[in-house]
Amino acid sequence: MIIKHRNEPNVLIIMRLLNARRYRLSANEKNYLSNLEKGWKGEKKFDECQNTFSNDWIILNDLLLEHHNNVFQIDTLLINENLHLFEVKNYEGDFYIEDDKWFTLSGAEVKNPLFQLKRSESLLRRLQQSLGFNYSIQAHLIFINPSFFLYKAPLDLPIIFPSQINRMINELNMNLSKSKDKHLQFAKHLFSIQLKESPLHFLPKYSYNQLKKGIYCAICYTFINSCNKSILVCPKCGHKEKVESAILRSIKEHTILFPKRKITINAVQEWCKIIESKKTIRRILSKHFILKNHGKSSYYEYPSENSASE
Repeated sequence: MIIKHRNEPNVLIIMRLLNARRYRLSANEKNYLSNLEKGWKGEKKFDECQNTFSNDWIILNDLLLEHHNNVFQIDTLLINENLHLFEVKNYEGDFYIEDDKWFTLSGAEVKNPLFQLKRSESLLRRLQQSLGFNYSIQAHLIFINPSFFLYKAPLDLPIIFPSQINRMINELNMNLSKSKDKHLQFAKHLFSIQLKESPLHFLPKYSYNQLKKGIYCAICYTFINSCNKSILVCPKCGHKEKVESAILRSIKEHTILFPKRKITINAVQEWCKIIESKKTIRRILSKHFILKNHGKSSYYEYPSENSASE
């Protein structure tokens, strides 16, 4: 039973939007974006496996927790008579271990992912005890990408390779408790105390004037030069999108990047650039948003049940 699904990280969304808007990401920032994309794809791939977990497991994905000012993230947590903590990695290529250090086959040292796993396990253990629970915890490092290979790995490491995932799930599904009251109580408690934003993520400083204005293709990110009354056509890949859909997508993007900037007809026209008709913008805003104030001070807000963050 999944009671917390995984949401796309806000930091990934913003970094992707900055890149699409021609913000000049440094080499390190581009590498950071690439790692975020790979990590997200790996976690989503592991989520596909969750359909084969028994419904007697309570599953929480993407938990951001804190214990005594120590912030830690759990990719996936399974709760039954005991806890199973999963750290998912989407590594590609060949690696090897030597004296507890991890290297690529070319000899470049990489951060040992087991350190993060052990830290999360330790903090979760202390957190649950402070909440009055005393589950035993098993931590697993999941390598989800079939192109990954690790040489010289000791047999006692808590590592699950791609070919072992199905077998691991079958073993975990055996001899589970059917009683969920206590486990649901613990899961709901964790859900209630999770942090909303991670202080661990890095975002470059950016401003409105640094970003390219216009509407870009939702498929290939090419900026569109012109539009007719109802359809936008990408000049590169030929993808077609309704004008209304493209404007709404661009407004949501504007709100994510600049949450303090008000949604006005002029602001939307400037952000979208190629939409010349204020009448069209006003019609779309009136249809999907709530008008606040009147005259020169008027602006629009998302309805509470349809916020831009959802």
